[in-house]
Amino acid sequence: MLELMLSALFTVVPDFLYRRYVQKKRWGHEITLFNVWYELRWGLTACTILAISLITIIFFYHPTTSNISVTFRTLTVLSERGGRVDKVFVRNNAKVKAGDPIFSLDKTRQEAAANTLLRRLDEIEAALGLVGTEIAGAAAQFEAAEVDLRQAEDDLERRMLVAERNRNVVSEQELTQLKTKVSRAQSQKEVALATLTGARLRQSSVLPAQRESARAVLREAENEIAKSTVIAQVDGTMTQFLLKPGDIVNPILRPAGILVPEVSGKGRLVAAFRQISANVLKPGMLVEITCASKPLNVIPMVIDEVQEAIAAGQFRPGDALLDQQDRARPGTVTALLKPVFPKHLEGVPLGSACAGVAYSNRAEKIETGAISGISAVVARIVDGMGIANAIVVRVQAILLPVKALVFS
Repeated sequence: MLELMLSALFTVVPDFLYRRYVQKKRWGHEITLFNVWYELRWGLTACTILAISLITIIFFYHPTTSNISVTFRTLTVLSERGGRVDKVFVRNNAKVKAGDPIFSLDKTRQEAAANTLLRRLDEIEAALGLVGTEIAGAAAQFEAAEVDLRQAEDDLERRMLVAERNRNVVSEQELTQLKTKVSRAQSQKEVALATLTGARLRQSSVLPAQRESARAVLREAENEIAKSTVIAQVDGTMTQFLLKPGDIVNPILRPAGILVPEVSGKGRLVAAFRQISANVLKPGMLVEITCASKPLNVIPMVIDEVQEAIAAGQFRPGDALLDQQDRARPGTVTALLKPVFPKHLEGVPLGSACAGVAYSNRAEKIETGAISGISAVVARIVDGMGIANAIVVRVQAILLPVKALVFS
């Protein structure tokens, strides 16, 4: 409307004045409602062309968008294992600090397993104490077997010497019995040595390995007990948290709630502009927005960053070939905005929907001489046309409560 009125001021109005005061044509006589197009055809044609040109220039160099939002990140509250809720420590919409417990699961089975492992460790420690006695007994048996073996060998050697001097004194049966006694003593010594070696091996390797294995399983059981209590990792607010003792929680099928971090979404807004504005949007451009959650206010922002990629072009490998014509929407250019005055964002809740307009400003290039001559004059005029969109934004801020409350 503003562009049309401005265009008519320089086209239709002069044409009408020329016909009225130069050609002496009067409204209602020579100029009527039926022949107004013929009489003012030059002014109306020029007005249409000028209005379309002004609208195109204004919206190209001062892009507008109604898709600005205060985005924020959420964290799903999940337990690392499934189970039945035992205790709930916070309520819905409660503020939590990092490290605060949120809820705990029933850990009766895990505690029973941990107690069993503690008893197992006690048994192993007792076995380590007992194996020392076994080693002492095995060592004594080994020494006794060695004494018996030496005695048997001495008896055999002595009787064999006697037999060599006089074979009638020692019979073959006696020598056979002595040899059998030596073999038996040798076997008893080997058995005693094996028993001693096995006892020492149990003391040095088997029982310590069993102890470490039991300790590892105990640590696993204690870890499962620790997982039973879900703890907040960041400061934030609990939302959609209606958990009660006795509910079943599953990390895949049934999360417990949502945690909104305090640092998420603070001071940065996401704006989506049409692709035709991709070469106009630059970091540092001034943007004015008005939000539905804070009506009658215009908040000055500045473009902090422009996303290089357009989301509509992304693809994920799958089992079907991608056909470009299947993409219904062309996508938008994403720009991140930050406030010129951070206090102006106070009272704007996270997730608020806003509308705004960006203003091109080439004053610095003109002052440095990067733009000069006629180009500088045109740049000044184009930058000044942003006042039309500035008026529109303020009108939107004023009419927003009326549209939302009366005409919605």
